[in-house]
Amino acid sequence: MSRTLLPISMVLALAGVMAVAGFANAGTLADSTVTIKVQSGDFSGTISSSRPMRRAQERKVVVFKQAGVNQDPSQDERVASDTASLSGDRYEWSTGNTGVYGRVCARVGRAEHCKADTSRTVRSVRP
Repeated sequence: MSRTLLPISMVLALAGVMAVAGFANAGTLADSTVTIKVQSGDFSGTISSSRPMRRAQERKVVVFKQAGVNQDPSQDERVASDTASLSGDRYEWSTGNTGVYGRVCARVGRAEHCKADTSRTVRSVRP
């Protein structure tokens, strides 16, 4: 190879490697976090992402009443849902008063660029 072609071919090879690495990273899903808080049967919380540029807008959150002590998607009862919307700089959701009491958790499904997540369990008690 000539002296001028060698540096050009090295630059092109390096650019190709960087492009492939960029595409591989673009295909990975961002972590999601869904939170839940309770006040007398009213459930609300937030959704966030490890990549803030990936929006949580319009992501559906489902609240489940646990059938047992531990979370079990195959046994837990779906009791409410809401869609997250931007409020200030956060994506929030709220079910309003459901009249549901006991152990509950919130789940957000996988989105185009984000993983699914399940919140911690909270206990809703009658007032």
